[in-house]
Amino acid sequence: MITNQLALVRRELWEHRSIFVTPAAVALVMSLIVLTAYVAASGFGEVVDIGIITAQNVGETERRIALMGLLLSNAVVFIIAAGILTIFYCLDSLYAERKNKSILFWRSLPVTDAETVISKLLTAIVAIPLITFVAVVIGHLVNLILSSIFVSIEGGSPGHLIWSSVPLFDVWLSMLIIMIATPIWMSPFIGWFLFVSAWTKRSPLLTAFLPILILPMIEFFILRTTFLWTAISSRSAKLPLFSGFDVSVFDDDSFHDMTSDSVSILAHIDLVKFFTSPGLWAGLIVCGLLSTAAIYVRRYRDES
Repeated sequence: MITNQLALVRRELWEHRSIFVTPAAVALVMSLIVLTAYVAASGFGEVVDIGIITAQNVGETERRIALMGLLLSNAVVFIIAAGILTIFYCLDSLYAERKNKSILFWRSLPVTDAETVISKLLTAIVAIPLITFVAVVIGHLVNLILSSIFVSIEGGSPGHLIWSSVPLFDVWLSMLIIMIATPIWMSPFIGWFLFVSAWTKRSPLLTAFLPILILPMIEFFILRTTFLWTAISSRSAKLPLFSGFDVSVFDDDSFHDMTSDSVSILAHIDLVKFFTSPGLWAGLIVCGLLSTAAIYVRRYRDES
């Protein structure tokens, strides 16, 4: 079973090159933006010199916060891109094989429909986040190297201004946890997209999103309730992964009491809270039911 799943996931990565191309393209674009910003900034020599002198004289906590903000803002772009990629991958994964009739070939192999659908689910929940994380790490390193070159050219010390303060381990481990936890939390949508991909005969994107938009409206106007909308919006808006995080710690009153060790995202991640959340397990049950429905539809749909 495990061997089959690994082979099937490799098949998904081979067939859907966008899983690699998308994060690589984002990393390239972000690096070009940083490079362009530094080239443009080099034209303001006096202002840059003042900025470097100021950065050299501020405390390590301030530099750590600034560098963390830079890395996080970069990682957010990757997370958004991974979310969009996951949606299109799920909607295309079972729909495309029926459209191009390749499903007839795959059905001739000793692989069950359940194994095929599960491999696509694992690709969406595990493979895409891990590949995106690798791209984040590479993108961060490239941007930090570009920053080091720029600071060195301008007469600053990259070791002091950047590498001695940058919280790489904290940011990278936090991003890895967030990138894995997010698709698990959003698994009901992933299961829904896989079911739509297996069932619809055309326009999977439209078929997937119309019910999400229309059914809550029908519920409100007919039943005068907002259960569906609350379930969808709460699932999309809040990830129960953080505990005790308050952005007010970065305001002017609390900022000076902070130390470099207290500037940490990892310290605010609560995995116990996440894995004991009833919403998480309810979502996994919904994902399992929808994935089972996708397996049933794929098994009994006549593609001849």
